[in-house]
Amino acid sequence: MPLRTAHTYMLTRATLDEIRTFLDTAFEGDFSDDDWDHGLGGIHVYVRDGSGLLAHGSVVQRRLMHEGRSYRIGYVEAVAVRADRRREGFGGRVMAVLEQVVDGAYAFGALSASAAGAALYAGRGWQVWPGRIAVQGRFGVERLPDEEGSTYVRGAAGRMLPAASGTLIFDWRDGDVL
Repeated sequence: MPLRTAHTYMLTRATLDEIRTFLDTAFEGDFSDDDWDHGLGGIHVYVRDGSGLLAHGSVVQRRLMHEGRSYRIGYVEAVAVRADRRREGFGGRVMAVLEQVVDGAYAFGALSASAAGAALYAGRGWQVWPGRIAVQGRFGVERLPDEEGSTYVRGAAGRMLPAASGTLIFDWRDGDVL
């Protein structure tokens, strides 16, 4: 089953609706309108067979600050595999293509992992960010201690990550910041 890769603008309304329904099901109703919005505007990777979508993920551009420097990063969103097809390698196949996008276009990659997804990312070389996590909020920088320990990063194309001693300050967005 071939993977399909497309920017959001290239997807038909029917395909976008199919992906949204798939994500609602895969996340068992815990996929909000904000979550959906966060996964749009970038590159989607998905695989389907005759029964429908089997897996999906996207990577979108985000900005973050670290020790006074602004970085353009690839932020991985909306990664899911249909429940009856998990542990068959679909998540890894989707991630491999998303990582190629990160390698070709960004300084590094980042994502927020659920407990269920953490093993996939760690097994692919993504590392938990050991420093602090924050967001540039409406009233300045706000620390996000609940995101510490679940935010993963990966250097693009073998490049070094920023020094782990500092705080990653992500750009603001509605809903879950990470």
